[in-house]
Amino acid sequence: MIITAEHVMEYLDSLAKPQGSMGRLEDLAIKLAVAQQSLHPQTEPRRIVLFAGDHGVVENGVSAWPSAVTTAMMETILAQKATSTALAATHAADLRLVDVGSIQPPDKNKQTSVFSDVRVATGTASLATGAAMTKAQFYAAWAAGEREAKQAHEEGFVLLMAGEMGIGNTTSAACLTMLLAGAEAPIATGRGAGADEEILSNKRDIVARAHKRAEKLFADDRAAAIAEVAGFEIAAMAGFYAQAAQQGSVVLLDGYVTTASALIAECLAPGTTQNIIAAHLSAEPGHRVALDYLGLEPILEWQMRLGEGTGALTALPLLDSAAALLNNVAKLSDIMP
Repeated sequence: MIITAEHVMEYLDSLAKPQGSMGRLEDLAIKLAVAQQSLHPQTEPRRIVLFAGDHGVVENGVSAWPSAVTTAMMETILAQKATSTALAATHAADLRLVDVGSIQPPDKNKQTSVFSDVRVATGTASLATGAAMTKAQFYAAWAAGEREAKQAHEEGFVLLMAGEMGIGNTTSAACLTMLLAGAEAPIATGRGAGADEEILSNKRDIVARAHKRAEKLFADDRAAAIAEVAGFEIAAMAGFYAQAAQQGSVVLLDGYVTTASALIAECLAPGTTQNIIAAHLSAEPGHRVALDYLGLEPILEWQMRLGEGTGALTALPLLDSAAALLNNVAKLSDIMP
């Protein structure tokens, strides 16, 4: 039997509580149950996979930070001293770090967390001057994400999350949100990791020009158009989401960059979004456009913009609460004489 929202609502209304009394938590329970196709959904065990990659466009002045920060943060994640690792440990989420395109790979001899080195290349080319990657590179990164989703499923993880680490990746996300969700450049292009007005103006110009190139390719070759402006970690997350949907895994979606990946996945593997729950609305102005296009309503609106899957990790307790509502509350008929 296919479990619909109506089935879940009927079950919630049969529980020992006034109908609708848990408000939006019941809406979340419905989304979770439908995505997992079970009136008794599970949120554990869960895994978050962080995909990392560098972006050549950083050299064109789109970020307040240099690409070296990508590797520095990868080292911090491996040392379990990052915001993502702190939240993952707090909320019992297994964490993997996957390097799909770093210029300076971290020292794996220092690793204290799970690490996978599957670099497609040493960072993308600059989308300011040409294609960020080839189609072959795009599909290689996509395949890396697919493998991670398959492995997580085979290892018994029922809830999946993806996060990203890549200085400059909000530039790619902006191009993709314009290309795939129809956002305008001023809305799609935000400050990322703290860009000032000069950097933001330059970033918007670069995004608008790159989008025009990609748009010309889109009708004839969607994958080529996406490869024109994507990042290796963004392509990997797209493959991760598409495979997760295919195998029936529930995905808790993070912020703006991961939502750009979800746009890619939905474009190339239609139906992916049905297994996705949006964790939060970020401070990036284009994020709302992307979520609306996918038909997703965020759980939280807390102005977070870190990345690394931290918004998804922050929303985990609410997803656990939604599952508890369906799994641990008695039916009214069972307690009434």
